[in-house]
Amino acid sequence: MGWSKNLFRSININFIGNRKIYYTISGAVIVAGMAFLAVKGFNYGVDFKGGRTYIVQFEKSTSPAEVRESLTEPFGEAPEVKTFGGETKYKITTSYLIDDDSDNATVQAEKHLETGLAKISGNKVTVLSSYKVGPTIANDIKVSAIWSLLVAVVLMFLYILIRFRKWQFALGTVVSLFHTVLVVLSLFVLLENVMPFSLEIDQAFVAAILTVIGYSINDSVVVFDRVREFLSMKKSTEDTATVVNNALNDTLSRTLITGMSTIFVLLILFIFGGETIRGFTFAMLIGVLIGTYSSLCIGTPVLVDFSKDDNKQPDNKVTTGKAVTA
Repeated sequence: MGWSKNLFRSININFIGNRKIYYTISGAVIVAGMAFLAVKGFNYGVDFKGGRTYIVQFEKSTSPAEVRESLTEPFGEAPEVKTFGGETKYKITTSYLIDDDSDNATVQAEKHLETGLAKISGNKVTVLSSYKVGPTIANDIKVSAIWSLLVAVVLMFLYILIRFRKWQFALGTVVSLFHTVLVVLSLFVLLENVMPFSLEIDQAFVAAILTVIGYSINDSVVVFDRVREFLSMKKSTEDTATVVNNALNDTLSRTLITGMSTIFVLLILFIFGGETIRGFTFAMLIGVLIGTYSSLCIGTPVLVDFSKDDNKQPDNKVTTGKAVTA
């Protein structure tokens, strides 16, 4: 359509000139997240810490504190109680008899669960589902998750190095990927007690991170292809920063449209997908946003910072060849 034919093509952002601002913002988020993590630790799901998890449905609304208090005595310790889609459905996780693999331990745990929940008078409760993850399996899953992330990043580095034949491109990609992962982790930690749903670090979260890494590398390849194309036509009188900035603005339309299309789908999943995958879709949502930001504002500026260019201009002189508005 006429109004959308040149949509986003008139935007001119000084990505390279403003890179120190982007570095500062990202650094602040990561430092805050890591500091909070050092104090509080990750909110591991049962996949990573082991335990018995029960999904229960009450007839009437109740509070997590009341459910937790009713189960503290039967289990010998306060279980983890989180809302699971409303004020009548809860996810209860306990480490009670987690080292006992016998059927009797499972029966005993369920009996204590029913005994504790029965203390909440006048509120009928139904156990919808239950599952157990032992500590050994949980540790194996955690180690496998870490290795899968590291292997993915290393393979991405090698792929970019072979494709573009310059280590600066590969370095920019790896920095962008690590930035995406660290910011998503930081936001999960910082928003854990703010969001009205559970933000657990579990297998679904790792799946979301790996998917976001794939999305981010695809976005980086498209951006870097345009950067390489512009650099191949670079004149001796032009500086690398300005040429790269022109390339970023040239590919901005495609980057934004692709990102928006993906976000629309994820929003539908987030709203209508149900409580079970809400944490996963939230990680995907912020991951796509951060991944797009990383490609434009972190990875490519790192490429420029590590590229040799005798004509490189100071930050405040980097332009796109047009009036720069941001």
